[in-house]
Amino acid sequence: MSKDAFNQPRLAINRVYTRQGDSGETALVGGQRVPKDGPRLEAYGTVDELNAFLGAARATVNELAVAEPRLAVLAAILLRVQHELFNLGSILATLPEDVHPKQPRVTDAEIAQLETEMDAMNEDLPPLRSFVLPGGSRLDAELHIARTVCRRAERIVIALARAESVPPETIRYLNRLSDSFFVWSRWAGHITGAPETLWEPNQSASGRLDRG
Repeated sequence: MSKDAFNQPRLAINRVYTRQGDSGETALVGGQRVPKDGPRLEAYGTVDELNAFLGAARATVNELAVAEPRLAVLAAILLRVQHELFNLGSILATLPEDVHPKQPRVTDAEIAQLETEMDAMNEDLPPLRSFVLPGGSRLDAELHIARTVCRRAERIVIALARAESVPPETIRYLNRLSDSFFVWSRWAGHITGAPETLWEPNQSASGRLDRG
């Protein structure tokens, strides 16, 4: 393991409920009690929501990889990103003065890796002539749900950063990740032969009437 590796978790989860949150507050990593609807909670709670949607997409990828082994690459990427999102949540759940040097976080290395993977997958894809509508397949829809939740997480973290100190790489990571979900959805559809539905403005009700 690298000398720069993060600390391993020191947890012993013997009971899920504690009753300590019944008053509408919870504890940050440093022990501070804060409202559950506060901006920092909203930020890492949305990252947690994103991780859950990503788990659903990864399960679908694993199912499809039985028939299409090339998807194993994407399954490995999604699992890595789930770990990275947990690391991101760890930092968001910690006030800046309480962050430990070895505490899990996202760094420029994670951002660069996302960019490298996007560039590699984009080389296999035809250029886009319009915006893509989600739903070419179940996996396509799940990855687009993850993309939009990721965008929401990014907006919430940006709002948090206006009021409190937030590491700038957290925002950059979420921005690249949302772009990655879009590329992954197109790449997975290309690999599996799923149709890609492009936006056609005149397929709306009013557009069809105008042509009638």
